[in-house]
Amino acid sequence: MPADHLGHRFNKQGLLTQALTHSTYRVEHPGQGRQDNETLEFLGDAVLDLVIGALLIERYPTLSEGDLTKLRSALVQEQHLALVATDLRLGDFLLLGKGEDRSGGRHKPSLLASTYEAVIGAIFLDSDYPTVQALIEGQFNAYLAEARRSIATKDAKSALQELTQEQFNAAPTYVLDHEEGPDHAKTFTVSALLLGQVIGSAAARNKKAAEQKAAAAALDHLRQRALGLDPP
Repeated sequence: MPADHLGHRFNKQGLLTQALTHSTYRVEHPGQGRQDNETLEFLGDAVLDLVIGALLIERYPTLSEGDLTKLRSALVQEQHLALVATDLRLGDFLLLGKGEDRSGGRHKPSLLASTYEAVIGAIFLDSDYPTVQALIEGQFNAYLAEARRSIATKDAKSALQELTQEQFNAAPTYVLDHEEGPDHAKTFTVSALLLGQVIGSAAARNKKAAEQKAAAAALDHLRQRALGLDPP
């Protein structure tokens, strides 16, 4: 695997080979005496948690512990790690058993995420903490702001309800305005209402996501009106 894919040139090439070796390949090639990547995955998981946690505290020093935990979870969850692994083309270099390969293992989010963790563990063992820290930060920098926006949107309904109960002693309601598109790619438009008036609308690929986006739009609307000092 070319070093420029990872941003690290291994001193111990065997560590990289182990990080890219899935257990199905090891089982099918017992005579090679290979180790699979499961122990490196365990180590990489711990290294990622530490590095991402420290990065978030440095980048967002005013966030609460709860928000930092949610943000770290969003960044190190399987789907996101699989995205980073795809950016690095790790699937192209995976050593898989024939059955796993035929079933599309190179593109499975679970396999890609665990391989990325294993590669991080291997880099840590091959170098030191500052090296792996700089590498992870470089790979995750572009995702930090996006993840923070995503967390804020996911919490929008709860935040809107707290605000409207406090300011107006009333809870918001959500109305499906319309849906359009084929069954496999529908778009849902939802409005958030307070005291019978629309305070935010948004569209998304499912109703729950549209409600969250509508709540986020409603929050922006109310905050722009001085946190709703006058009823909407």
